Amino acid sequence: MPKAYVFTRYGGPETEALVELDRPTPGPGQVLVAVRAAGVNPVDWKQRTGYGRPGGPGRDLPAVFGNEVAGVVEETGADVTGFAAGDEVFGNPVAGGYAEYALLPVNVTARKPAGLSYQDAAALPVAAATAYDGIHQLALPSGATVLITGAGGGVGVAATQIARALGLRVVGVASDGKKDLVESLGAVHVPSGPELAERVRAAAPDGVDAVFDLVGGEVLEAAATLLTDPAKLITGADRETVARLGGAPVERARTSAILDKVAALAVTGTLRPFVTRTFPLDRAGEALRTVEDGHARGKIVIEVSA
Repeated sequence: MPKAYVFTRYGGPETEALVELDRPTPGPGQVLVAVRAAGVNPVDWKQRTGYGRPGGPGRDLPAVFGNEVAGVVEETGADVTGFAAGDEVFGNPVAGGYAEYALLPVNVTARKPAGLSYQDAAALPVAAATAYDGIHQLALPSGATVLITGAGGGVGVAATQIARALGLRVVGVASDGKKDLVESLGAVHVPSGPELAERVRAAAPDGVDAVFDLVGGEVLEAAATLLTDPAKLITGADRETVARLGGAPVERARTSAILDKVAALAVTGTLRPFVTRTFPLDRAGEALRTVEDGHARGKIVIEVSA
């Protein structure tokens, strides 16, 4: 039976396990994909803790981890057009992607360009697409300055590159250990930690025109003090705090068209996915800990053997 990495109940890492599950069957509007690579994101471990289900029923357990994959179509469901067995694709799975097989809805599935590896393609549907949506939501003119918190993580790295390609100046907040990475993307690095606002003011004496937050909490609150227009404050990490501050969450499009756009950026080299480390499926727990502990540089990807 196919293997998958799951959480068996809501809680901490002790709930995780590599198990065997029945091979999924695609329903209408879905494709079954033999997974070649799965991206790892903070939302993965947050979902294990119950994030996003206040008062709701949650997911069926055991629940497979993962929200972005790349692989090969094995089978198509009813009413599916445009995809066939053997197609190389990437997208957002219906219910988990740390697995040998995953179901993808066709509306958030795109063809993987031949010039893009499975590992790089698997890094795009969550991180790069979130970055793309967020930067375009801010709608800043060329020459404006955007502050990106969490600039050394998967979404932050992608957002910095997309912003720079649009002619924006980027001030990137990240740990000292990620300074070289942030600066290599063309951003001004500001160390994270207490008195953040003062350091940003020193790095950007003319001020910042927008904040793209990827950390939340106290970091988001400190960044918000740098703006005069809360409409230019968005977050991909903390909906509750940003609402209180007058800003907004990133408005996700979640369409195949956006996936096509970020893939095109990756193929041309405008957007480098920065997959910095890969793990096999049987070490998915280690991959998840790397992201959960906050030490990941760029993107972490799980490789699933063909």
